[in-house]
Amino acid sequence: MEVPILKQGLYLIASIQAALSDVDLVHLRDALAEKVGKFRARGVIVDVTVLDVMDSFASRTLRDLAHMTRLRGAETVIVGIQPEVAFAMVQLGLTLEGVDTALDLEEGLAFLDKKTKRHTSRG
Repeated sequence: MEVPILKQGLYLIASIQAALSDVDLVHLRDALAEKVGKFRARGVIVDVTVLDVMDSFASRTLRDLAHMTRLRGAETVIVGIQPEVAFAMVQLGLTLEGVDTALDLEEGLAFLDKKTKRHTSRG
């Protein structure tokens, strides 16, 4: 299942619509890394609100996605992790170390606005 990737100003928004296979997650990671350069995106939001399970492969792939897009010049924030998913991830020792998270899309956009303005004001 292909995840739609929308361009919103300087940001890309990938909203996961249903549970994804490992192959789908890898395709999402690769597509976002490619589109960051194509659209010169400054930020990426991955909305995982619909996911009720996050296994080790999914959390590792999301972490890799965030690191890859950062190397391409864009900040990434994961939004919408459900309370039950967060609890299970902690119980299983799964982390998104080095990856920014936010409660929802609105907070994710505000976070990226703040973070990207800080970076552009330095340059």
